Amino acid sequence: MLVRPAMPSTPGASRARLLLAYTACFVFWGSTWSVVKVGLEDLPPLRFAGVRMLLAGLVLLPFSGLLRVRPGARTTGMLMGVGVLQIALPYGLLFVAQQWIPSSWSALLFSTYAVWLLLVGRLLLPDQPLSPLKLLSAGLGLAGIVALQYEHLHGVGLTGLVLAGCVLTLVATVSISLANVLVRRSLAHVPTSLSVCVQTLSSSVLLLAASAAFESHLPGHWTPRALLSITYLAVCATALTYQLLFWLLSRVPLAVIGVMPLLDTLVAVLLGVGMLGERVDASLLLGGALILSSAALANLPAAPPTRAPSAPSGPAEAPSDAEPLASAPRQVA
Repeated sequence: MLVRPAMPSTPGASRARLLLAYTACFVFWGSTWSVVKVGLEDLPPLRFAGVRMLLAGLVLLPFSGLLRVRPGARTTGMLMGVGVLQIALPYGLLFVAQQWIPSSWSALLFSTYAVWLLLVGRLLLPDQPLSPLKLLSAGLGLAGIVALQYEHLHGVGLTGLVLAGCVLTLVATVSISLANVLVRRSLAHVPTSLSVCVQTLSSSVLLLAASAAFESHLPGHWTPRALLSITYLAVCATALTYQLLFWLLSRVPLAVIGVMPLLDTLVAVLLGVGMLGERVDASLLLGGALILSSAALANLPAAPPTRAPSAPSGPAEAPSDAEPLASAPRQVA
């Protein structure tokens, strides 16, 4: 992790710094979907994802502490195992899926992450209850998924590849949600920068091995466009963005971090329409509104538990400082 820089002497400069870092995070992350779509015009998906992760891991390596302190064998094995669920499997699925569905669809479907995180967390973490508000967010997310595909289901024709792309994207999203819950339950003691670096490097090996096994017959065109796409995704949308996120986490409320997925999804949809010429229709607008509303509800902090009056002589109950599960940092494409 980067050394915390000295804060500016004036509040205005500090706010400007925070705003710049925050804006860079959601713009970089929101742009990944369109950049992936562009890069897939030249490279097979698994090869593209594997090289991107390898470069990102190498860029993150000096900041991770891995060169100075090696984690134990058990911790390393757990990180690599979680990396399969958080990077290798979902990124392979996401890159494959984006061959068949618009980037705006990918981003919106992925934004259901907050809902899946709540549902998976409820199963694996007993301290994560499902309130009526969270159940409502899950219902809105499901309605948004159906609305997003309404025109395909109602006359336009839902092709097998479009359906496969949607299913793979949702499977990838659930996989990342599961990985985040496992990290919270078993690897919370590992610094985030170290965790991301180990998972990224180990997953790049798996992705490149899968590419060698399944994509050896597919040509890869290492055009300037492909190289720029990989470099942008690895450096700007992974290494730099995570360093900025780590810097922000200690300086802004978690509720502000929780809004970031909504903003980067909005950027993704706007870029898909403006840069790639993807079609805007009623399904996109309605489905997007429902899914983003679902994610917003899922990111609302839970109300503090009502405390029963206690006897004056009894010890005061310590306030809970548990982080809302839906506000956990996530990987994006």
